[in-house]
Amino acid sequence: MKKRTILFLFVVFVSLAASAQKQYVTSFTITDLNNSRLESSIEGTITALVSEINQAHAEKRTPKLQSINATEQTKESISMMWETSPFRCLEPEIVESASKLYSSNEYEIRNIPFTFTDFEDDDQYHEAAVTFNSSGVITSFHMVISQNLYSKVMKSNNTVKDLRRRQMILDYVEQFRTAYNTKDLNFLNQIFSDDALIITGRVITPRKRSLEAGSMIQNSRIEYTRQSKQEYLTKLKGIFARNKRIRVMFDDIKVVMHPTDADWYGVTLRQGYSTDNYHDDGYLFLLWDFSDEDAPQIHVRTWQPEKIGEHSITEDEIFNLSDFDIK
Repeated sequence: MKKRTILFLFVVFVSLAASAQKQYVTSFTITDLNNSRLESSIEGTITALVSEINQAHAEKRTPKLQSINATEQTKESISMMWETSPFRCLEPEIVESASKLYSSNEYEIRNIPFTFTDFEDDDQYHEAAVTFNSSGVITSFHMVISQNLYSKVMKSNNTVKDLRRRQMILDYVEQFRTAYNTKDLNFLNQIFSDDALIITGRVITPRKRSLEAGSMIQNSRIEYTRQSKQEYLTKLKGIFARNKRIRVMFDDIKVVMHPTDADWYGVTLRQGYSTDNYHDDGYLFLLWDFSDEDAPQIHVRTWQPEKIGEHSITEDEIFNLSDFDIK
């Protein structure tokens, strides 16, 4: 009788353990791939990855990624993201299509929802994209811009080559944003050209005394600082070290091909930027060079504040392609 009781308790324990583990599983169904073997491989890998992330979140530990079929760079990126804030997927089942990337023989699954529990309440929900190669290996895991912004940029009547580059730009912009959020200086060092021009604006508000009334008046203006790539990255390294949390968000984007040189694109983004004790909103402009499609680079990065005093800067005042000579 005693043996039966022990056996019963053991079965109950195993059953409860299996049930507890199951509640952290997020299973994936992938569509539109037209390759059943690859679909099955991707479904198994992404289910294993997200479920391990959920389990790690519940057990308050870092995800164990050794057995996940992903590149070492991808595993490192996930670990860096985890250091910023643990996160988990609350959905038990996700059905998503896999789209082939124009720029490579890879496939991307977007719109995977995650909750970042250490972020502020109104900033906890974010979506991610996972990229796979033709062997089913995860090659990238990064946060994405909204589907509306993505569709806005991809609605182009230009050539297939232009569509491919727009998709590449969006992919790099999303990785660019993720690199700031995860403090990935290596990626930023790769994506900026060695001779990159960095221009940052800040609002200066000198106070002057009115002779008529003896009161103080303000005359705000933007003061621009010019930096080299190395100067900018050195400053950024210090910011990363002093802050646990770096948040970069994009809520508008405009992509323009150069009118005479199709290898160059101007990308304008409305950006929100926050650290532990600082926040600003402004416009980011990036000048991209696709002369080498395998390694496109940013030659110019500018940032301007959204407002000068009470004045919101107009579209004509924002840096764009016409402000820079391409040689």
